[in-house]
Amino acid sequence: MDLLVAEPLEPEVLRWLEDRHQVFHAPRLADDPRVLMDLLPQARAAMLPASVAIDRRLLLRTPKLRAVGRVVGGAEHIDFAACARAQVEVVRCADAAAPAEAEFLLGALMSLLRPDPREHAPVGGRELGHSTVGLVGMGATARRLARLLQALGTTVVGYDPALHAGSAHWARWGVRPVALPELFAGCDAVSVQLDFFPRYARLLGERVLAGCRPGLVLASVSPLDLFDAAALARVLRSGRLTAAWMDQAGPEVRGEGHPLHGVRGLVLTPRLASYTREARLRSAWGVARRIDEILKQLPAGDRVVTMPAELDELVLPPIGGSGAGLSRGAAAATAASPASR
Repeated sequence: MDLLVAEPLEPEVLRWLEDRHQVFHAPRLADDPRVLMDLLPQARAAMLPASVAIDRRLLLRTPKLRAVGRVVGGAEHIDFAACARAQVEVVRCADAAAPAEAEFLLGALMSLLRPDPREHAPVGGRELGHSTVGLVGMGATARRLARLLQALGTTVVGYDPALHAGSAHWARWGVRPVALPELFAGCDAVSVQLDFFPRYARLLGERVLAGCRPGLVLASVSPLDLFDAAALARVLRSGRLTAAWMDQAGPEVRGEGHPLHGVRGLVLTPRLASYTREARLRSAWGVARRIDEILKQLPAGDRVVTMPAELDELVLPPIGGSGAGLSRGAAAATAASPASR
């Protein structure tokens, strides 16, 4: 099998792939992990939804795999280091969702700056054209949002942990670089669209949030792992942070016992920003074309690599209940090249 597609795919993109490769399309396959792991080891490439973790265990069980595609998905549930060691390329079209996310964030900020209709005596809202907005993360979504905000007359400042304040990019984008605490302390609104990596866990914690400007509003399309949830809850309850819109909130946030459960001023949506028809189509075509290139370039056959030392004693369950597990050193890894920001 050349390509396993385990999620819904736009018909025109699927037909294009089927004309070029042997494709098995099962749009709900990810709902049945046992069957998925029966089929995945047979594939040279796969298009998998964000619910499927792409980690070293999966890579060890899929020796033929050379590429994994993610349509309209972030970096969550992808172990890029394991993919790089395994020489499996992670194919994402990171910029495909940028227009959709920028529009969503613009609408969220406009909504949050308006009076809350639930208040008995709502105070006057604010206009973006007379506000200062801070951008956390300067990827494609932020750059597009900056242009939209600047067209309204908004003053835009930004912070990105991977971009030096002296970079010429800031001037080209018309965004003034500031330190993270300064951004939260000086802005009327903050938009967070930073790609999440483990080193950024709880980057937005007590030190930053507690010093935010009174009346600040915040909108985020980044994973909640970027925040210290307890600190976010405290600053919302204090009223210093007026409102926050989190668009990557999982069901656990709504459960009792979670620090953000029932916090007033918090809007939770399950990753709606990037899910537009246009974004999906752009992403699907981008991923499909790259996978087509990879399948044409790389010959069929199992990858042969040495199992990492830390996994030498790992006992893997048999695939699909067949009773045949992976022998040491027989499984290969593959390589992931994280999408450029």
